Amino acid sequence: MTKLSRSELRNKIMTILYQINVYKQNKMSFNIDDVINEVLDYENEFVKDIVYGVVTYQNEIDSLANKYLNNWTIDRLGNTDSAILRVGIYELVYTDTPPIVAINEAIELAKNYSDDDVRKMINGVLDKVYHEKIGE
Repeated sequence: MTKLSRSELRNKIMTILYQINVYKQNKMSFNIDDVINEVLDYENEFVKDIVYGVVTYQNEIDSLANKYLNNWTIDRLGNTDSAILRVGIYELVYTDTPPIVAINEAIELAKNYSDDDVRKMINGVLDKVYHEKIGE
């Protein structure tokens, strides 16, 4: 079993959060650990911490996103895009991940999975969240 890089793990996290969002939208019951195990075949604290963190703080994360999404709301974004944005905001606000890493990782995911407009939107929101966090 090969250990994945943090970037690869963030890709898995995005997939897990995407799946959880689909379950929620369809009012289906789910177990977070089961969803994680479907996507990742070994225990990983980094993945668990971020997935549980995003789920736990989703209301706070979403209201922060909505504050900076001009004339838009996070629930109007696609499941993939909202998962990327939530991970980026969670890492910026609730973890010790260096801000530049959190933002760059989210942008890399957005380059692979989102269109240019959404990528720019995600970048803009994360930049504003970062500047609010450091008090600029």
